[in-house]
Amino acid sequence: MTPQDWLDRRCFRSLPEDLEQARGLLRGTTVSVVLSARDEEATVGSLVRGLRQGLGGLLHELVVVDDGSTDATASRARQAGARVVTADGVRPDVAPAGKGGAMWRGLAATSGELVLFLDADVAQFPAYWAASLLLPLLRDPGVALVKAAYDRPLEVDGVLHPGSGGRVTRLVALPVLDVVAPELTLFAQPLAGETAARRSLLERLSFMGGYGVEMGLLLDAYELVKLDGLAQVDLGERAHRHQSDRALELMATTVLRVALDRAGWPPRGLGHGRVHRRQDGRLEHSVVPVELVRLPRLEPG
Repeated sequence: MTPQDWLDRRCFRSLPEDLEQARGLLRGTTVSVVLSARDEEATVGSLVRGLRQGLGGLLHELVVVDDGSTDATASRARQAGARVVTADGVRPDVAPAGKGGAMWRGLAATSGELVLFLDADVAQFPAYWAASLLLPLLRDPGVALVKAAYDRPLEVDGVLHPGSGGRVTRLVALPVLDVVAPELTLFAQPLAGETAARRSLLERLSFMGGYGVEMGLLLDAYELVKLDGLAQVDLGERAHRHQSDRALELMATTVLRVALDRAGWPPRGLGHGRVHRRQDGRLEHSVVPVELVRLPRLEPG
């Protein structure tokens, strides 16, 4: 199968009418939506409300995993109609593990045959986008996992730069995939938090802690179902809160380590986020350990 063959068969464009098509194809299939959230009081309420109202009968359950928030994330989510669970309240025998741990706990706390993972830091996420991500799974039993594709703008000093966001994706994720799994560079956003998948597949995958979770899930799914079992849906443009360069450095280190781990490459000194800064006229160097946490596979429900 050539890259163009895959793009023609497994790459879709999100359209408003996808909502009605998904309802027509549901036929009793249960759908769980899982939102991972930490200190997202500004967006989680409107996001939950819009999904519940827009998806209607498509939705079996909507769960927000509150990953140690110190603000009103949990109460805003409950007020909007979500069921809220906490990172230390689901599988307390396993230590919290950042975003990957929150997604893993969301899977454990739900029961839907199809699971849609979303990030909670987006102000606008139309319900038809969610339906579009589910449609390939509803249409074709050969599709097991679907990733979102989109352009991300970057705002710098109040100026919007279209298509300039997603720096870790462009500078780390796609280049390393070109080395370890070139076919996966067909995914425009391999680190997208918007992922829909069959529970039967997710329960066979190893969730990684932190921001390595998306890279790990994509590579593991590719190993199990090959490229034809994967799909992507183009949502157009999607904006969310940008993180600091320091946070992106640690994210990039984690993503790189997971990719090399899956490829069987020894770490050889990797595993630290490195900080160089000038203090009193002298350069200082410090490191922050970046640990790879592999969460246990969940027992089939």
